[in-house]
Amino acid sequence: MNAHILTIGDELLIGQVINTNQAFIAERLNSIGVDVAFMSTVGDTMDAVVGALRTGWESSAVTVVTGGLGPTHDDITRNAVCAFFRTDLVPNEEVRRHIGELTKARNLPWTAAAEDQSLVPRGADVLPNPVGTAPGLRFSEKGKIMFVLPGVPYEMKEMIDGSVIPFLAPLAGEQVIRHRTLLTTGIPESFLAAQLGNLNQLLGGASLAFLPSPAGVRLRITVHGGSAAEADGTVRDVEGRIRAKVSRYIYGTDEEDLETVLGRMLAGRKLTIAVAESCTGGLIAHRLTNVSGSSAYFERGVVTYSDASKTELLGVPAETIGTHGAVSRETAESMASGMRKTARTAIGLSTTGIAGPAGGTPSKPVGTVWIGIADARGTLALKFDFGEGRARVKERASQAALELVRRRLLSLE
Repeated sequence: MNAHILTIGDELLIGQVINTNQAFIAERLNSIGVDVAFMSTVGDTMDAVVGALRTGWESSAVTVVTGGLGPTHDDITRNAVCAFFRTDLVPNEEVRRHIGELTKARNLPWTAAAEDQSLVPRGADVLPNPVGTAPGLRFSEKGKIMFVLPGVPYEMKEMIDGSVIPFLAPLAGEQVIRHRTLLTTGIPESFLAAQLGNLNQLLGGASLAFLPSPAGVRLRITVHGGSAAEADGTVRDVEGRIRAKVSRYIYGTDEEDLETVLGRMLAGRKLTIAVAESCTGGLIAHRLTNVSGSSAYFERGVVTYSDASKTELLGVPAETIGTHGAVSRETAESMASGMRKTARTAIGLSTTGIAGPAGGTPSKPVGTVWIGIADARGTLALKFDFGEGRARVKERASQAALELVRRRLLSLE
């Protein structure tokens, strides 16, 4: 069974609102073996919506539509659906009662807009909206199904899980789709592909997508199987073969992030960390403290942006900065060891670099970052070139710093 996801709204086309609905719906449909073959987005015009409805209906067994069911003048989806199915709007007492209960509970008056929303296309099955006023709709005809849902994400999610998935699951057949995402960092996409080698031999019928970002490359494995056991087994086999080739770069799976993985490692080893940041401006501390329970291992973070603060707060000798510069191995190492000593933690971590766009020199171009780490085994610093783009440099530097700690901990095992 294949599906077409259609999202409606000018706000999506102009980039004012990020289209998260598509990703959520696709994930839920995949979970029951429905293969999403197409996605499309159109604006709030009658011709565009009717044309997109026709495309979805003709191309797929299931069409899921979101958006344009509200009470304002640009919410035209109901009328477009009526035009497409050649039907009209009729009152629905159940919907009217639900809207009346919601408006009363919210201490709102009954309005003409509320009355209008109680009208539904003749012939449609009404899907309850437990958290909003606009009902969902379902059309079934000649073996095809169309769901029409509100575009408000929390309303849509309630209706996907409460009405759409339960209806489709028994119809989806025996096909099972499984995804597994391996999260890598510290290796470019082209190098990663080279390390993996012949993908046909590696995957054995599964598919693999390379999804690069400034923080790393996600490897998404997709498997279609005749049963859950078959699909899960294939995913495990493929993951094992990938890990055998590039395990050192894989820090997590699926929705994990590096700060969560590292936090788990620090907590499990009962180690503490303190961070001294210059070019990253507190981003590493922010990421570490985004993890619930991080107080068990994160002791403190300081942003020592100026040369004076590096000396006053971390004890970096002024002559070190004067001789080698703030962006140097010597300064990064001194910052890390000074942070560890001051905070009395197991690990001291530091960053110092040139995020740009100004400040670069021929010997130290924009994107140059030194990351230092100090622990019981000693102190070291590594040099990185993260390219241009201030935000990108900061993101890459914070990721590399966390990864440096992760690999340092793994080397203890």
